[in-house]
Amino acid sequence: MDELALLQNYLVVGALLFGIGVVGFFSRRNMIVMFLAAEMMLKGVSVSLVGWGRFHNDWGGQMLVIFILTVAACEAAIALALIQMLFQRGGNLDIALWQRLREENQPAYVDREIPEDFDPKQIFPTLTPAGIDPHIREEETIHRSHV
Repeated sequence: MDELALLQNYLVVGALLFGIGVVGFFSRRNMIVMFLAAEMMLKGVSVSLVGWGRFHNDWGGQMLVIFILTVAACEAAIALALIQMLFQRGGNLDIALWQRLREENQPAYVDREIPEDFDPKQIFPTLTPAGIDPHIREEETIHRSHV
């Protein structure tokens, strides 16, 4: 019974890692984040393989994970070199801006336009510049009005 519960725990963790990787891959347009999400999906599969290997008392799952890690390391080196080359050539890592990489018969990607009611005068929060202490009122140090 303990082995079945342990297998279930391995599979839940593997499925969570894989699911988070899928969501991260499809929700981001930055190539580095997409690459990291794909690596997270590989790790989810690896955890599941280790769980199945332990459950069946076989080293096949662990050996396959070693090969997956080796291929992932090679993939990381090639992908990061490719990302660096494309960044130097294009100046941006946003997938939507690389229209020239699509096939000729594919239509251009159209991103959402900025809404008309956008107010450029809106003040957004900013960080304090480095080396300058922010101005804090004395009342705020004694009692904070909000947390």
